Amino acid sequence: MAMRATGTFKITSWDEQPFSEVEGSGKLTQVSVLKTYAGEIEGVGTLHYVMTYRLDGSAEFRGYERFVGRVRERAGSFVLQHSGLFAGGKANEVSSVVQDSGTGALSGLRGTTEFSAAHQHEYPITLDYDFG
Repeated sequence: MAMRATGTFKITSWDEQPFSEVEGSGKLTQVSVLKTYAGEIEGVGTLHYVMTYRLDGSAEFRGYERFVGRVRERAGSFVLQHSGLFAGGKANEVSSVVQDSGTGALSGLRGTTEFSAAHQHEYPITLDYDFG
């Protein structure tokens, strides 16, 4: 039975460091992010991205996030695998729960999230999930 949990998250820390730049080309950066979640998804996320910037300022990114908290009444942790594109001032991202990464009452969690947003103070999030 598929379920849905909604909430919001805030980025509380963003530390981005370039690790490869070539003149006339884009750059590669690594980013450490801390997030706080509220709503039916409540907790803290620690996320690490690798981003590749194009000359036009757009960027593709991939990353992994460890979430610790609760989804509705179930507490535990899990890992999200992120993939996205930043272009035209907006980030479009899809994420999926890494298989067998759930702990505690979130053991067996499977699910996906999607969001599309410009830079803002708070971001909406929806997790479509079930337990396998």
